[in-house]
Amino acid sequence: MKGARWKFLIRFALLLAVFELPLLTTPVDTYVARPVSAGIAATSGVILRAVGERVVVSGTIITAPCFAVDIQNGCNGLETMLFLVAALLAFPATARQRLLATFLAIVLIQAVNLIRVTTLFLVGCHRRQWFESFHLAIWQTIVFATAVIFFAAWTRRATVANADSRA
Repeated sequence: MKGARWKFLIRFALLLAVFELPLLTTPVDTYVARPVSAGIAATSGVILRAVGERVVVSGTIITAPCFAVDIQNGCNGLETMLFLVAALLAFPATARQRLLATFLAIVLIQAVNLIRVTTLFLVGCHRRQWFESFHLAIWQTIVFATAVIFFAAWTRRATVANADSRA
C-alpha cells in the first residue's frame, strides 16, 4: 500500500510539473491561457447581459458603468483544472475511468469558475467593499474545494469499482 501511495505522489508531481510549467511560457500564455480567459469573459458577458447588466467585453476585460474586471491567469480556472487533471491521471484506475473523470473535471471546474467570474463581477458592481474578500478568499476556496471534493468522491468510486471488478 505504501508503494502505491508513493507511485501516485510521484506521478502526480511529474504530471503537475508537465501541465503547469508550460503556463509560464509566452506561447502557451498567448495561444492557450489568454483565449481561455477571453472565452470566460465572453460567456460571462452573455450571462451578465441576460441578468440586466450593461456590460461590454473586450478580450479578457468585462466593463460596465459600475465596475470592470480583467480575467488574468490564475483567474481562468486553468491552474485548478490542471491540478485536478494531474491528480486524476496519476490515480491508479482504468484508462476509461480516468478519461471520463478528466472530461467531467474540466467541465465542472470551468463551470464553477464561470459562476465565480460572473458573481465576482456582480459583487464588484453592487457591493464593491466585498469584492476583495470574495475574490481572494471565498471564491478561491470554493473553486479549490470543488476540485478536492470531486477528486475524493471519484477516487472512492473508482476504488470500489476496481475492487468489484477484481472480485
